[in-house]
Amino acid sequence: MTLASLFLIAVGLSMDAFAVAICKGLALQKIKMKQCTIVGLWFGGFQALMPALGFLVGYRFQEKITFLDHWIAFVLLGIIGANMIRESLSKEEEEADASLKFKDMLVLAVATSIDALAVGVSFAFIPNLPIVPAVSFIGIITFALSAVGVKVGSVFGTKYKSKAELAGGVILILIGLKILLEHLGILG
Repeated sequence: MTLASLFLIAVGLSMDAFAVAICKGLALQKIKMKQCTIVGLWFGGFQALMPALGFLVGYRFQEKITFLDHWIAFVLLGIIGANMIRESLSKEEEEADASLKFKDMLVLAVATSIDALAVGVSFAFIPNLPIVPAVSFIGIITFALSAVGVKVGSVFGTKYKSKAELAGGVILILIGLKILLEHLGILG
């Protein structure tokens, strides 16, 4: 997997966290660097942890289903991407909540990183993928985008939230398609 592909996966995965961070920024009265950092650490930390856990699960079963690995990665990324696109087109509005309490942030961090768990499973089927740098990279990208999302939310409101989720969904579907086409020998 190339660094560019990993970057696109990281950006795609971080779009849910970015969207929630925008909502946090919208709800907070005055934005301070501490608030941006707290949101970034929660979301970035869980976006790194979940694919690592998914990788461990996928790695355990890798030998038994290697002949399907490219299809598994394609289907998982496609489902996650399609769900993100569906959410971006939904008329349902998420409620803006300014709380940065442990319990509230834990629920949000887990909810926004479930898709990263599935991506981690697909990582187990990518040969020679250095998992620690890969999940660290995803965490760092998500940290940065989430911290920026708090500020964006305070400045622009929810104007870009659905566009971010839509872009993230399209990116994940395209990465899944790329993995499948490379394995089938259609892409070099």
